[in-house]
Amino acid sequence: MPDRKGFPTPPPAEDSAPTARKLIRPSLAEVKDRYPTRSFQRKQAPPEQTNAENYYYLKQMGAKTPMVIMLNDGEEIHGWIEWYDKSCLKLNREKGPNLLIPKHSIKYLYKENEGEEKEGGSVNVDGNR
Repeated sequence: MPDRKGFPTPPPAEDSAPTARKLIRPSLAEVKDRYPTRSFQRKQAPPEQTNAENYYYLKQMGAKTPMVIMLNDGEEIHGWIEWYDKSCLKLNREKGPNLLIPKHSIKYLYKENEGEEKEGGSVNVDGNR
């Protein structure tokens, strides 16, 4: 007699009682021995700060290199870097007062003797060329 899905049902066994089927599966201990766990080595994240910007500022400060700072509004300021910190540069100038310039207002800067046409010397405030 077919079941609901159309497959014939096996005839009942008269002499045997229903028996529990044993699963053929290895124990967890055997699996661990057979396949040792792999320790995944994650790539280390790149350092958040490379200190390239700090090195550049220190080099220019030590030599008192004349610099040109281009601000976001297009204004050029000439002078040399006296000191810097995380958010500002202090620029000394021969003509005019010394300036404390917030880094977020600087578009880029370069050495004065390299001129504007040469882009190789310009460095963004975040340290990228």
